Amino acid sequence: MADSMTPKQIVSELDKYIVGQSAAKKAVAVAIRNRWRRQQLPAELRADVTPKNIILIGPTGVGKTEIARRLAALVGAPFIKVEATKFTEVGYVGRDVESIIRDLTEAGIGLVRQEMRATVQEKARERVTERLLDLLVPAPKTSPWEPDQEKEDNERRQRTREKMKAKLDAGELEDRMVELSIEQKATPVQIFSNLGMENMDVDLQGMFDKMMPKSTQPRQLPVKDARKVLLEQETEALIDRSTVVEQAVERVENQGMVFLDEIDKVCGPQSSHGPDVSRQGVQRDLLPVVEGTTVNTKHGPVRTDHILFIAAGAFHTSKPADLMPELQGRFPIRVELTDLTKADFLRVLTEPKHALPKQYAELLKTEGVELEFTRDGLEAIADIAFDVNRSSQNIGARRLHTVMEKVVEEVSFDGPDLSQKKVVIDGKFVREKLGAIAHREDLSKFIL
Repeated sequence: MADSMTPKQIVSELDKYIVGQSAAKKAVAVAIRNRWRRQQLPAELRADVTPKNIILIGPTGVGKTEIARRLAALVGAPFIKVEATKFTEVGYVGRDVESIIRDLTEAGIGLVRQEMRATVQEKARERVTERLLDLLVPAPKTSPWEPDQEKEDNERRQRTREKMKAKLDAGELEDRMVELSIEQKATPVQIFSNLGMENMDVDLQGMFDKMMPKSTQPRQLPVKDARKVLLEQETEALIDRSTVVEQAVERVENQGMVFLDEIDKVCGPQSSHGPDVSRQGVQRDLLPVVEGTTVNTKHGPVRTDHILFIAAGAFHTSKPADLMPELQGRFPIRVELTDLTKADFLRVLTEPKHALPKQYAELLKTEGVELEFTRDGLEAIADIAFDVNRSSQNIGARRLHTVMEKVVEEVSFDGPDLSQKKVVIDGKFVREKLGAIAHREDLSKFIL
């Protein structure tokens, strides 16, 4: 597990994908390191050490979500991103906040299952080979009153299997047709999903699956396709479901991360008229989940005491102080993310591991077109993106997608038919494509 990385190593890894925002990176790196430190404590003390939740404050497009997502991938932690605006107070139509933990548990189970699949993959492949040989060389039908004939048939079959195995390994039988019995998946049953009772419909689905007989259907498939189906079946057969659930729940409780976006949208004073469905009520429901409670899921109870919550919001029309005092107290660490400058935009285009220019170059390389971005070309793109953000709505680094798409639009369209297969995008090329924006004549086409 990468959760034993030092804070400096974590920040260094995040720097490969996210430009700037060192304060936010340090805060999340320390939070992850504190988890490792907690695991080293005596069991009695460990139970009392709770995570210090974080609020990231900053405009859209500066890297709030990306920091949390990359962090979770880095440490292999169960992770879920949710918008606070999709939840309503209990008793109203909509999702209740406990569904966050149910979804996080499902994410944890998927994560553990994926890891277990990797460990049993080799054994599953061996079993698949044996099953394919059984299909290609079926057992002979001999009478129980002829033991000598049965022995001779078995020896002949074994020799045939060995020859077939050699051909199978050499890839000579990939198009040979075999007949498989494939289980038909039942249609999912969803009854209560819009009434804040997401867990109930999943339990009903499990109940129907157990009650209804499993139906199988024979299908003729070539060996190359049958191998994929059989590999899936054998991998699932080798994975112990109860172990997966047990490990996943333990990992969710101790390493789970929830990114709660748009937290500023549930801020504000209590409604003076009508039911207050989307603000104070949601905050009140969030409080016990963030504070530490037990949520019932179809996989058993899950405690939320040690799950790390990272909230984020632009807080344009409100401020963190508008949150309920009790909820504020559960997010002791607050980090302000800075607006991106021209220099930051240029760094976004050049420093990340899979920066936008590299993505476009690799996409067009599939058409045989070589796309080359010069330094002054990237500077021109950064300047224009910064100017559009300043002149209109500031959407942060997402503006680069809009500007870049406009710059390479014609090359992308004509790519397959271009006679000149090398295209250099320099400052002059960018200014020709975006002349209107450079002279501030027409901003509308670049505004999302």
